[in-house]
Amino acid sequence: MVREENRDARVTPEITEKPQIMDFAKNEERSEVTETPKPEKDNVQTVRTEAPAEEETATAAAQVVPVPEIDLAPETLADYDYLMNHFFIVDSATETTAEQINAASFLAEDLTLQKETEAPQILIYHSHSQETFCDSREGKEEDTIVGVGAYLTKLLSETYGYQVMHVTEKFDLAGGELDRSKAYDYARAWLEPVLKENPSIQVVIDLHRDGVPDDRRLVTEINGKETAQLLFYNGLSHTINSGDLSYLPNPYIQDNLAFSFQLEYQAALYYPELYRGIYLAGLRYNLHLRPRALLLEAGAQTNTVQEVKNAMEPFADILDRVLQGK
Repeated sequence: MVREENRDARVTPEITEKPQIMDFAKNEERSEVTETPKPEKDNVQTVRTEAPAEEETATAAAQVVPVPEIDLAPETLADYDYLMNHFFIVDSATETTAEQINAASFLAEDLTLQKETEAPQILIYHSHSQETFCDSREGKEEDTIVGVGAYLTKLLSETYGYQVMHVTEKFDLAGGELDRSKAYDYARAWLEPVLKENPSIQVVIDLHRDGVPDDRRLVTEINGKETAQLLFYNGLSHTINSGDLSYLPNPYIQDNLAFSFQLEYQAALYYPELYRGIYLAGLRYNLHLRPRALLLEAGAQTNTVQEVKNAMEPFADILDRVLQGK
């Protein structure tokens, strides 16, 4: 979960307030990790699968039709104020411009990915592996955000035919006790050699859950199921006080933004109640690891495990739509 400032909630028809945030802050520090957690075989699950039959994929895709609740015409999205009001939430510590946030440029970027390979293509991990939900059973990994990642892995591999690597390493416990701020350093040091050894991995997803006031639930109904809402989180490596953060370089900031925007655009088309917005923060959050890197907040501590797992179904669909250029 990212704990940065106030941020919120649904962006349809426009963002009128930012959600109340109350928990740990995501930090990235200048210091390097002095000891990298050692990869353990049991902490990496690579799911290799044959692509599902075309008729199976077509049947799954045919179950949803476009139902946008906001105007998605190109000329409307060209309006910077409209774009910011309907798609983005800007943290008070950072800033952006119309030059950086350009819908036409984002939608024109080719982010497609071929499925015909036996090498891993998508990597899912959890900087904050200990995040749980309102009905999580103590000691049951399947009831944590890691269990949600396992379900997303299954969907992407078995339903959509991608080769997926799921990392279950406990980065937030790597120092011996719970430390969510250092988890990004540990995760980066662990992931960099894995990505170097597996250049076929083109999508990197850091899957979290959010933290909200205890009287708030991020839930909607999709396909007859109670479904947690999603928030996309992007780092700009830029703060108002310090300007561009040279110690957090990211050559893929615009690619990261395009990836998040294309996902949210698909959500706006097919699942308008699913998404909460794209939150723009000042740091980096390891999004420099790949152009198609994403930090995804699925539900919050007030959601049930099943609500958050249900959210992986429409998310897998919109991710496939982006990666297949639909």
